[in-house]
Amino acid sequence: MKNQPQRTCMGCNEKKDKKELIRIVKNKENEILVDKTGKQEGRGAYICDSIECLEKVIKTKRLEKVLKTQISQKIYESIRGVILDKSE
Repeated sequence: MKNQPQRTCMGCNEKKDKKELIRIVKNKENEILVDKTGKQEGRGAYICDSIECLEKVIKTKRLEKVLKTQISQKIYESIRGVILDKSE
């Protein structure tokens, strides 16, 4: 049996399997994208698929610190949309 890679959620700081988390990527062009495949190039950050973790990340500006860039509200809304899609 193959081990699943573990990643830490930025919101709750819990270690989970990589497949359970949502990956947010900052690529070479400094674009911030939600990486649905988990394979895009760039600096990645992970978050649980829960609104509570997203709210905590927004409040503490943790994503901005990790990716070292300003994050627009539009990007947070796209992450929220992915979380809501997964929960349905």
